Amino acid sequence: MSQDYHDPSDPSDPSGPPHDHVNIPHVAPRMTMLGRLRAYFFAGILVTAPAAITFYVAWLIIGFIDKQVTSLLPGRYNPNEILPFSIPGLGLIILIIFLVMVGAFAAGFLGRMAVRTSENLLARMPVIRSVYGAVKQIFETVLATKSTAFRQVVLVEYPRRGIWAIGFVSGITEGEVQNLTEDELINVFLPTTPNPTSGFLLFVPRRDLVVLNMSVEEGIKMVVSGGIVTPVDPRPAEERKVPLLASTEPDPPSAVPEERQPW
Repeated sequence: MSQDYHDPSDPSDPSGPPHDHVNIPHVAPRMTMLGRLRAYFFAGILVTAPAAITFYVAWLIIGFIDKQVTSLLPGRYNPNEILPFSIPGLGLIILIIFLVMVGAFAAGFLGRMAVRTSENLLARMPVIRSVYGAVKQIFETVLATKSTAFRQVVLVEYPRRGIWAIGFVSGITEGEVQNLTEDELINVFLPTTPNPTSGFLLFVPRRDLVVLNMSVEEGIKMVVSGGIVTPVDPRPAEERKVPLLASTEPDPPSAVPEERQPW
């Protein structure tokens, strides 16, 4: 009685042992020398460009201040003309010392009298008083220790519903603008890209604003970069998966949750 021979290594033999699936590793193609040099080139730009641009802008600002301030000094008192070399940042140091001295003088009795007299004089000038009053009020608001101006970044629907824009809260609306509406309005500065110093002033109902967790600095970076630099969402992963705002329909959207409203 003959018995057929079955080769266990034959994959067509059903009686043979089962064969495991063999995983063939994927080998990435080797980078050419030109591709490697190009990658190194862009990596070098990424490392050096931010620092170089920052130092260059700082150097330009310091140089401008030095040129303006040191030009006011008499030649015999100007260290840049006495010494065989110029001192970088000398004008900035002189400006800081001058401002500190002016602040110390204005805090005294004679300084307050001098400031009051000069303000009364400027208040009598037709055109100058408007400019001086507006500039002074802006600086007092921005530099105040307890000021809430530009302390929060918010989302506002602009220029129409369904399109969101980043804005900065500059204060609570007061005066005639607030008295004309039943809604509690908030002053929102809407900057433009890539120049955040220009923009629009919007009076937005508090319920239509969504407060973001990002800082003002991160918001400005996002505006200047045109959205290229996007801050990381600091919320837990579970909260990120749940959208706070529903898709906008033709009907007015529901009010924003109270905890996401400014102040």
